[in-house]
Amino acid sequence: MHLPEDPESSPQINIVPMIDVIFVVLTFFILSSLFLTRSEGLPVTLPQAVTSENQLRQHLLTLTLTNAGDLQLGNETATLASLPDQIQAQRVGNRPILLIIRADADVPHGQVVTVMDRLRTVPNIELAIATEGISPAFQPSN
Repeated sequence: MHLPEDPESSPQINIVPMIDVIFVVLTFFILSSLFLTRSEGLPVTLPQAVTSENQLRQHLLTLTLTNAGDLQLGNETATLASLPDQIQAQRVGNRPILLIIRADADVPHGQVVTVMDRLRTVPNIELAIATEGISPAFQPSN
């Protein structure tokens, strides 16, 4: 007796679920990269400098000066009188602190100097001023 052969279907790979998984992973990485930006404090327009460089240190603090005259040390509001105490409260051991001053471009120079003068009373502190780098194509000519 001869039995008829069953028509076997050829194996197929369904890639639709794989594409769904790839899109989910891609969405995860896009959303997580949005949260990787560092919060530096209040939004200010930094002045530009050709010699601008990144400061990579373990123990650094950021002081933001807005054009309205507000001070913010890290994520806390601050006053000129309370700055030394707030900095000492965030000190870890005896390591030097690099304090980056993020002053808006419209802040008067005298106000920045007043803040820097007050900060120089804090022992074992280094000061830096935050700027935005200028593209080599846009460097001012002398």
